[in-house]
Amino acid sequence: MILPTEPQPFQMLIDGRWREAQSGERFHSVSPAHDVSVAAYPLADAADVDAAVAAARRAFDDGPWTHMPGAERARLLHSTADAVRAHIDELARLEVLESGKPITQARGEMEATADLWDYAATLARHVYGDAYNTLGADKLGFVFREPVGVVGMITPWNFPLLIISQKLPFALAVGCTAVIKPSELTPGTTLRLAGLMMEAGLPEGVVNVVTGYGLPVGARLAEHPDVDMLSFTGSTAVGKRIVAASQGNLKKVSLELGGKNPQIVCADADLEAALDAVVFGVYFNMGECCNSGSRLLVERAIAEDFVEQVIERARTVPVGDPLDEATKVGAIINQAQFDKIMAYIDAGQQEGAALRLGGNRLASECGRFIEPTVFDGVAPTMTIAREEVFGPVLSVVTFDTPDEAVRIANDTMYGLSAGVWTGSVDTAFQVSRSIRAGTVWINCFMDGYAELPFGGYKESGLGRELGRFSIDEFTELKTVQLHLGPRTNWWHRG
Repeated sequence: MILPTEPQPFQMLIDGRWREAQSGERFHSVSPAHDVSVAAYPLADAADVDAAVAAARRAFDDGPWTHMPGAERARLLHSTADAVRAHIDELARLEVLESGKPITQARGEMEATADLWDYAATLARHVYGDAYNTLGADKLGFVFREPVGVVGMITPWNFPLLIISQKLPFALAVGCTAVIKPSELTPGTTLRLAGLMMEAGLPEGVVNVVTGYGLPVGARLAEHPDVDMLSFTGSTAVGKRIVAASQGNLKKVSLELGGKNPQIVCADADLEAALDAVVFGVYFNMGECCNSGSRLLVERAIAEDFVEQVIERARTVPVGDPLDEATKVGAIINQAQFDKIMAYIDAGQQEGAALRLGGNRLASECGRFIEPTVFDGVAPTMTIAREEVFGPVLSVVTFDTPDEAVRIANDTMYGLSAGVWTGSVDTAFQVSRSIRAGTVWINCFMDGYAELPFGGYKESGLGRELGRFSIDEFTELKTVQLHLGPRTNWWHRG
């Protein structure tokens, strides 16, 4: 594919209109693989956030969206899904250029994105409350489920369109309005999505997109008194700052944060299937994935042979230009992330782990690429076994019994996901029930379905996205009590 010769110009969406920042300043995104400017965006500040929140507030309080029949909201969500499918190639190319991920993977993410919008559309017609008619002959009770209000959404750079689509259509389905702050590294597909929604007939102010940096844009959105809820995906460290910033009006907070996810491979597993999943799980999206299977917990009896096979398979993984159809591992997002990954590789060696594969920068004329890396002989207490590397680095830890594997798996601050590979039904369910994580895959890894909730235990987050339970995050429950017939006067009771 031909690289851009000049940055594509974008504007922010506020109150149904495309706008520049009030400051008039702009910034560029840069291709991690090609070192060329991809797009130019308005550099927003707190004043732009205030304008976007005010628009979302008006749209929620006074606009038609919140009071629209669910069937009408569903039609617009379905139309958005259709529009995403119609623009897959455009969206995938833009996402590749800004994020560095392989083009074949990006196309798959566009398909998954459209599916999320279609599934969320079904929920627009299935938002249920409750009724109670056993409170007495003269009493009725109702529980209404109402939209929480204005939702601020802050999304990361690793899956820009997919992650906003794990939030936005579900919030819209129940009648919320939104202000979105995409990562400053990858805003393009989020703005294109907003444009497709406007073309599909979205009312003004229902969705607003503000581009800029975490300070001041993200911080202002998190603390804003007219934002009723904040949905954030990113690192645990930033998630904690989001919670602190939200305390001013005690807004509802949903967090999808980091993970140090184990794949537990038992001796009785289908080892060929596990082998493929281990290599895929750690190198998918360059390891820049909250669900990355960055820890391999392998039973000692098979560890030596299995690790050799992992190394041989990893050695053949194609790394390079993400616009090449054959590439499986693309570029690291920016220099700061590259330096962080290399620092973890250095820490692994200094703490005594055996570097069995990779560990170096891949030579290239431009961009930042890291070789698929494997550490063996890793102790559960080592830094690379406990902290989220967010890069193509696998840490191998051995165990002797399923109970030991569970103890190792649970011995981090994270609890996002895990994989269990075994031929025993008893082991599969005993281990999966004991692991403290929001998702456990048995004899598979990183499969995703719109119907199934996603989120973490411990410091991997708060709340759940996807599935029918997702509407709990974006709604409030209201109790309404009704008295029938004449009321007994309080003064004359007793």
